[in-house]
Amino acid sequence: MAAATVFVALATLVIAAQTFVIKRQATEQLGSSDNCFSPIYCRGDLLKTVQLAEIFNDSKTFVDLYQYNDPEITLANFQTLMRETNNNPNRTQIAKYVSENFAQQDELISYDLPDWQENPPILKNIQDVNFRQWAKDLNAIWRTLARKIRPSVKENPQRHSIIYVENGFIIPGGRFKEFYYWDSYWVIEGLLLCNMPQTAKGMIDNFISMVDRFGFIPNGGRVYYLMRSQPPMLIPMVDKYLEATNDQKYLSSIIATLDKEFSFWQNNKTVRVEKNCKTYTLARYSVDSSGPRPESYREDYTLSQKLPEEQRIPFYNDIIAAAESGWDFSHRWYKVSGDGEMSLLNISTSSFIPVELNAILQRNARLMSLFHARLGNVEKSKSYEKVARDYQIAIDEVLWNDEEGAWLDYDINTNQGHKSFYPSNVAPLYTMSYDKSKAPYYARKIVAYLKNNKIDTYYGGTPASLLQTGEQWDYPNAWPPLQSFVVAGLHQTADKQAIQFSEELCDRWLKANYKGYVEYDKMFEKYSAIEPGQAGGGGEYQIQTGFGWTNGVVLGFFELCTKATSGDTAVLIEDNEVDR
Repeated sequence: MAAATVFVALATLVIAAQTFVIKRQATEQLGSSDNCFSPIYCRGDLLKTVQLAEIFNDSKTFVDLYQYNDPEITLANFQTLMRETNNNPNRTQIAKYVSENFAQQDELISYDLPDWQENPPILKNIQDVNFRQWAKDLNAIWRTLARKIRPSVKENPQRHSIIYVENGFIIPGGRFKEFYYWDSYWVIEGLLLCNMPQTAKGMIDNFISMVDRFGFIPNGGRVYYLMRSQPPMLIPMVDKYLEATNDQKYLSSIIATLDKEFSFWQNNKTVRVEKNCKTYTLARYSVDSSGPRPESYREDYTLSQKLPEEQRIPFYNDIIAAAESGWDFSHRWYKVSGDGEMSLLNISTSSFIPVELNAILQRNARLMSLFHARLGNVEKSKSYEKVARDYQIAIDEVLWNDEEGAWLDYDINTNQGHKSFYPSNVAPLYTMSYDKSKAPYYARKIVAYLKNNKIDTYYGGTPASLLQTGEQWDYPNAWPPLQSFVVAGLHQTADKQAIQFSEELCDRWLKANYKGYVEYDKMFEKYSAIEPGQAGGGGEYQIQTGFGWTNGVVLGFFELCTKATSGDTAVLIEDNEVDR
């Protein structure tokens, strides 16, 4: 046997053994923060070598490629490359290796939505003729975003980074060719408003399968996302589905998996927080990984080299935790440096107790208590009721700031609230995580808080923050789910003043989105708060269109805001209406 052949055979055996160990460790840690075990798509020398060679403009491109061969062969071929180049291949050699072992393949096929209808009932409730046609167009966009994973992925899942699921789903759009966790909540809300419960249930079932297989739901449908989750919206997805269908049998079949999802956050993301000599349990975004995000490897690695070596792993963990939050990135997660510099190098995501995460978990506990009560599981219901009560006390005592008139992220290093404005500071209104008898008090406090921060002067939507850093989750970008936090949150208080302000903000968002749709024939992932209808910017990639959660939020606002649905779109927002 030739020496080269022997080497490849031995290398294959060694790599296979290493892969087995990694997979075994991942299985033993099932439900932990990092189940990203692939030595090709998640970590290791191959990933580092290719990503740092800058073969592709977008780092995500490489980790979305599929392999011609099984991973053992792919890795053995890489070892051959390294041996033949004395562990120092040049860019041309690396590009050749990639072209010989990987390829771009559309792993998704178009999916014919089984319950789509041309004229869903929601259209009848929209009086404005232009908005009604727009809603009809958005309903049609679902068909362009509907996908299913090819059977070949199921046959050889080890050759792909995409995680196989059985049912069709809605992708966000643009570069995002897989489903995402918290995006899908607003997608499902939109699907249900378009009378598509079967499609919505299929998407929920995909997430249920994720929890059953991995112990939690990853950020998105790729193996490299298995190192983190995203805001836990599965339980509210189920609640929305039950509102539309009252499918108690389905609830009974998945309740154990919902328990498992809730436990993942309780067991892996909570910390003890002391305030005023009392101890509370609250959640944060945190991960325990060992390197850069695979899909942004070059960006994270290059930035980390500016730090001392001992600070690099904590830096990677906080970068990944920020991605878990969905806010990737924002000065919201920065610790203040001695010189006041605002930079990703100052990121410290795990140091903050985020308002919206704890509000979501409080609502999740309430919903789980109701779910178990419906199923006759009295003790389980009482247990979740206590968890919800404990979260509520913690939200009231640690996060509410009466002087500011809002809930604030809490810095566990400084033991202080983070006083910067973010729409997430009003998330407990959205989740109704407050004493209902005090709804008018909280409603008017929040209206004053929003107006004190001049949110009523933005005609393109409520900005993610009021500080411009160049990051996409900062000023002047306005994101659809954050509009939902504010608008739906205010509306649900039933306070007259809050509802009036809610409808005003809702009307502005719809008109701004519609203006952009008329001008560009597209729905954007994010918008400019200061230029109505214009796409947002900043961050690590170009503006994306589609767009799943934007469509869902707009459809939700049509259902929520009576002023908007009967408004006059004949007069669109003009630039001179924005008084700066």
